[in-house]
Amino acid sequence: MARKLAFLFCSIIAFYYGLNVHGLDNGLALTPPMGWLSWERFRCNIDCKDDPNNCISQKLYMDMADVLVKDGYRDAGYQFINIDDCWAAKKRDKNNRLSADKERFPKGIKFLADYMHKRGLKLGIYGDFGTKTCGGYPGSEYYLKTDADTFASWNVDSLKLDGCNSNTSDYKTGYPAMGHYLNKTGHPIVYSCSWPAYLTPSKVNYTIIAKTCNLWRNYNDIQDSWDSVLSIIDFYGNNNKVLRAAQGPGRWNDPDQLIIGDFSLSYEQSKSQFALWSIFGAPLYMSNDLRKIPEWAKDILINKEVIAVNQDKLGLMGERIVYKKNNYEVWMKNLSDVTTAVVLFNRNVQGTPQVLSVDYSMLGWTHKVAMVKDLFANKSLGKYENHFSHSVNVDGVVMVKLTPA
Repeated sequence: MARKLAFLFCSIIAFYYGLNVHGLDNGLALTPPMGWLSWERFRCNIDCKDDPNNCISQKLYMDMADVLVKDGYRDAGYQFINIDDCWAAKKRDKNNRLSADKERFPKGIKFLADYMHKRGLKLGIYGDFGTKTCGGYPGSEYYLKTDADTFASWNVDSLKLDGCNSNTSDYKTGYPAMGHYLNKTGHPIVYSCSWPAYLTPSKVNYTIIAKTCNLWRNYNDIQDSWDSVLSIIDFYGNNNKVLRAAQGPGRWNDPDQLIIGDFSLSYEQSKSQFALWSIFGAPLYMSNDLRKIPEWAKDILINKEVIAVNQDKLGLMGERIVYKKNNYEVWMKNLSDVTTAVVLFNRNVQGTPQVLSVDYSMLGWTHKVAMVKDLFANKSLGKYENHFSHSVNVDGVVMVKLTPA
C-alpha cells in the first residue's frame, strides 16, 4: 500500500508540475551530448573474475575515461562516460537507496563522478522506471524521488531512465515526475528517457516528451550489425517530419549508440553512420572499446568538421529529401552560418559505386552557385553550378558543406 501511495503522489506531482518540466528549463544539453556508453559493446558482463578488463566495473569506466582524455576524444567534444545497466547491488539498502555492487564498484559511484570531474569529464548513470531494470536490478518505480536525490548526492551529470518491467500507461505521469524530482535536487542532471521506445510510433506524443526530457530513445536498441544501422536510418527517414518537429536545443531524438570501431562495420559503413548521426543532430555516444579501436575508426569519430554539423547551435534535425529504396538517399541540414550540409548516401544493393547528385533547388535555395567542401577530407572541392554530383562508394557517403557563392 505504501508503494502505491508513493506512486500516486508521483502522479499528482507530475500533474501539477508537468507543464513546467521542460528539457530547456534545466538549461542542459543545448547541443547534442557526446561521450561514451557501455551497453552495446559490454552489455551486462559481470564476470570480473574471468574477464576483469571487460566486465561492468569501476575499472572499465576509469579506463575509458583515461583514453577519452589521452587520445583526444575529450578535446573533440566527447564529455560523458555513461554507466548502463548492471552496475547496482541486487537489493536496495536499509534506507531504500540504490547502491553500487560492492565487488565491482568498491569505491562507489560518487568516486567515479569525482574521477570524471577531475579530468574535465561528466558521469552518466542508468536507471529504470519499472520495478526492475532490463538486467533484473532494482528499478525506480515507487522510488523516483529517493533515486533522484541519490543520483544528485553522487554528483552524477546524466540519467538514462529505461522502461523495462513497467506499465506504459504510467509513463505520462511517471517520466515527468522523475524530471521534476531531478530538477528539484538543484543539481544539473541531463535527463534521457526511453519513454517513446516502448510505445508504438502512432501513440507517441513528442510535444509532451520534449517538455519532459533532454533526449529520448525512440526505436530498437542498436546491434553490432549494418542491418541494424540501416533499420534505424529507415525509421528516422520514414518518421522524419514528426521527429524534426520535436527536436531543438535541449531536446534530442536519440537513435542509439555509435558502433564505429566495434566488430561489424566496414570503413565506408562507419563513415555513413557517423555522417547520418551527425546530420540527424543526434547524441554522439560511442559504444566500443576505446583501448583497442583501430586508428581509422578513431579518425572518423574525432573528425571536427563532421562533429561541427552535429553540434550546430540551431539544433535542427536533418531532412531526408531523396529516398530511392535499396538505391540511394540524400539528406540535408541548414546550419547557423547560412550554409547547408548534405549527405549523399549510396545504398545500392548491387554493391557498386554510383554517382549521386543534389540540385540546389531541392535545398530550397535560390542561389545557383556554391563552394563545396568535403567534410571527411576537410578540403575544398571547388565551385559547382546548379547542382553537386560525386561518386559514392557502396554503403558509403559523401558529406559536404555547401556555401552560397
